[in-house]
Amino acid sequence: MKTILNYSPPTPDDLAALKEQLGHTGAQMADLFALGGSHQWRKYTGGQAPRAMSAQMLFYACAQLELPDDQLRRVMARMQAVGASFDYADPGQS
Repeated sequence: MKTILNYSPPTPDDLAALKEQLGHTGAQMADLFALGGSHQWRKYTGGQAPRAMSAQMLFYACAQLELPDDQLRRVMARMQAVGASFDYADPGQS
């Protein structure tokens, strides 16, 4: 399957609205988008020159919000089949 996207990223206001809609903290949004922390999330939602959200990052977050766990596990299994490695541990737990 070949997909061609004419992608326009969400605005900082759009991302702030998503955060509000979900009721998440900045740290939770960073986790959702696979960012290093809430300070990284803020780079997409404010400042003089906010970063544009890449299609890949937005897809990753929206997949987590919309796909059932069994489908997410299938995707992760495919990632492992092509050589990725990761664990399923919650990074917030030690």
